[in-house]
This record gives sequence, structure tokens and C-alpha cells, in this order.
Amino acid sequence: AAELVRFFLRKTDGGKDRLVSVLDRHVKVVRTEHCFLLFEELGRRDGWVQCLEIFRWMQKQRWYVADNGIYSKLISVMGRKGQIRMAMWLFSQMRNSGCKPDTSVYNSLIGAHLHSRDKSKALVKALGYFDKMKGMERCQPNIVTYNILLRACARASDTKQVDILFKDLDESIVSPDIYTYNGVIDGYGKNGMIAEMESVLVRMKSKQCRPDVITFNILIDSYGRKQTFDKMEQVFKSLLRSKERPTHPTFNSMITNYGKARLREKAESVLEKMGELGFKPNYVTQECLINMYAYCDCVSKAQQIFDELVSSQSTVPLSSLNAMLDAYCMNRLPMEADRLLDSAIEKGVVPSASTYKLLYKAYTRANDKMLVQKLLQRMNKQGIVPNKKFFLDALEAFGTSANKPRRVQTSNSARESSRDSASNLEMASPSKPVLSTLEAVGASKKTPRILPNSNSASKPDTGSESSSEIATSSKPELSFSQVAS
Repeated sequence: AAELVRFFLRKTDGGKDRLVSVLDRHVKVVRTEHCFLLFEELGRRDGWVQCLEIFRWMQKQRWYVADNGIYSKLISVMGRKGQIRMAMWLFSQMRNSGCKPDTSVYNSLIGAHLHSRDKSKALVKALGYFDKMKGMERCQPNIVTYNILLRACARASDTKQVDILFKDLDESIVSPDIYTYNGVIDGYGKNGMIAEMESVLVRMKSKQCRPDVITFNILIDSYGRKQTFDKMEQVFKSLLRSKERPTHPTFNSMITNYGKARLREKAESVLEKMGELGFKPNYVTQECLINMYAYCDCVSKAQQIFDELVSSQSTVPLSSLNAMLDAYCMNRLPMEADRLLDSAIEKGVVPSASTYKLLYKAYTRANDKMLVQKLLQRMNKQGIVPNKKFFLDALEAFGTSANKPRRVQTSNSARESSRDSASNLEMASPSKPVLSTLEAVGASKKTPRILPNSNSASKPDTGSESSSEIATSSKPELSFSQVAS
């Protein structure tokens, strides 16, 4: 089934054939399981409209039987893409078709609402569905339900609701698992709520639930964001003593957070430790190193890493180009950034709106009207129309100072090295079409992100959620060696 689905998708690559037309030609062999796999793949590719077309096509086939699993999958896909109204429409269609909702359908519906922009309103709606589920025998909440809601409440910093859900979970026949605790720890950690995060870790220990490598990675990143490096290093040592093995995100997170604190030697020691443990840096690690050296005012080292990355990859991810451009911008080198962008475009790279946004901020901060005008002309040529948020974010460059003082590097060696980086850039032209105006602005007025190679699974979040204040607690310090034991 999987091989046949890949065949269908290859047929539609490049937009030559509509997927429904391909299915029509192979209608004798296509069944529900093939459509289910197509929903999964198209959901990852942002193809929610195609999912609906396939669903309509399915309903016309003789073999089609309305099924909760199909509706649950489609509701989940619509939710992830922010199409809440379509998710609700599918839910009503399911009931009209004679299917009775079950726990999996309600889990998908709860998850869909939690992807909406208004998080507080979405959480109230989700908890309403949760209460409704408890009143229906065939829709009793399972551990997936609790995991979804606990993570959402932790991300919303709603400690009271987290405690209520944990108490409800303790009184039910459902037992928490490692995903339960990891979700809450991650939610609190990203909000910088260290004391609350540690209390969940104690609860996890009391329930005899051993931490896995994901738990360790979340703790390492959370402490790193708060720059409580003593605890971060303690957790890393506990990880090495445990039965778990570090992963690339473990090291990438430490390098990134040491870099933000301008602790170059510490970050480089992490890279050495990677080698000792038999890990080879991947392209995400190299991006983290570029960012680290940029924070530490070592642009020439960042250029060196970028050159190594370019020479080792047949196709360099757009995120890597953005990392090097950001390194130039952070160190007040807008001309070098412009030259690198020129070279990338000559090689066929299509910059994303996020690329233009970081450059626009840097050029306006440098008060370089010529570069700003050139950048806007490029955006117009590519069909990217900046929205209100684009300019408001860029104007912050005038009203706020940088996170740290920068030294303007004008040495010939830095400029020559930047030219080498530009000349050595060998990138394959992306297969994605040029970004349209609609995609750039979007109905939700969000600045789009084009990520040909998603880093979400292996790259630590380097957003602006970190705080300069270190959380303190009157509680006794937690011993992580006990947690790992």
C-alpha cells in the first residue's frame, strides 16, 4: 500500500496531474487504506485541500464505508493546518453519515481547536469537550486525551488546571506514561517556569516513571534557556550515566544556549564531547555553531563553518543560508549579507519571507536606504508582499538596542572570507514554486516560513522565549542523579 501511495504522489509531482485524476486511472486497486496513507502524507505536505478532494472522491466509490478512523484523521489534518471550520464541518458530516463519535474523534477535535490562534479560547473549548466526553460511555477520555490537554495547559502556564487534570488522572483507571510527563515538562520549560517543571519531575519520579532521552533533552534545553548552566551540565552528566544515549538535539541545544551566553569555550567543548562519543555533527549542528560564533563576534569562524557545510552538502538547506545571513546581520555586516544573498540567488535559491525579514531588520538598523530599496525590489519581483507585521517587527530595530554590543568588523580578511563563502555556495534550485502574494501575507496575517528541510525534530527552538531572569525556588534543589537512577 505504501509503495502504491508513493507512486501516486510521484505522478502528481510538478503539478502535471491532479491526484484525483491519478486515482481515477487506478480506481480498481485503490482502497480505504491507500486513502488513509495519502491523508497522512498530504497532511505533512500542507496539502489539506487535496485531502478534501480525495475524501469527496472516496465517497463516490462503491467500496466506501463511513468510518470513524477516516474522519478522525481528516479532522486532525485540518486542525494542524489551522482549518478549524473544516474540522467542525467534518465532525458534523461524520454524525450525518451515521457514525457515532468515539474517543479518537474527540481527541482529534480537541487537538484541532488547540491549533487555533486564540489559545485561551481554544483551551476553554477543549476542556468543554473533555467534560462532555466524561459523560458519554463510548467517549471516555484515554491517556492521549490527558496528554493533549496537560501539554496545552502547561504551555498556557495554567498551573491550576494542570493540577486538576493530574488529580483527575490519578482518580481514573488511566495511568500516565512518559509522554504525559514530557509534555508538561516541555510546556513549563518553554515558559521558563523552572520550579513548576521540577515539581512535575518529582511527581514523575514518585510514579516510578523513568526519564527517557526526550526528558533529558527537554531539561537540558530548559535550563540552557534560563542560563542556569550548572543544572544543565548536571542533567547532561546524569544522561551519560543513565541507560539512555544522547542525541544530536542534546548537543545542539547546549551549543546554542552557550552561544547565546557568549561562552565560546564551553560550546566548543560540547563539540569535542560529541566527537568523543562517536557523533558526527549534522547540518543542524553546523547551523547552531554558526549562530554561536555570531553571538561571540567570531564571524570568520562562522564563515568557515558555513563553507564546510556548503562543501559537504549537495543541497544546502535554506535554514543554513538564513543562519549565515543572520550572523552577518548580528555583527553589523549588511554588505557581506547582501553579497551572500546575491550569490545564493544566482545559484537558483529562492529566499523565503523569513530571509527577507531578517535582512530588512538589519538594513533598516544600519540605515542603509540603498540596500533596503534593493531588498524591496527583490521581494516585489518574487511576488512577496510584506504585511503590517513585517514592518512593525522591523521597526523595532530602531526602538530597541541589540541584545549585546557588537563590534563592526571591517577588516579585509572578514570581507575576503565572506566573498569566498559566496563564491563557494553550491546549492540546487528548490523544487518548490516561487512564494505567492497570498502565501506571503496569508489569511491569518502571519509571516510565512519556507523550510525545505524541517529542523523541528532535531534543532532546538532558538526563538525569543528565553528570559534573562533565572527562576529561583525556596524548595530544596533537585538531585538529578536520583532521577536518572
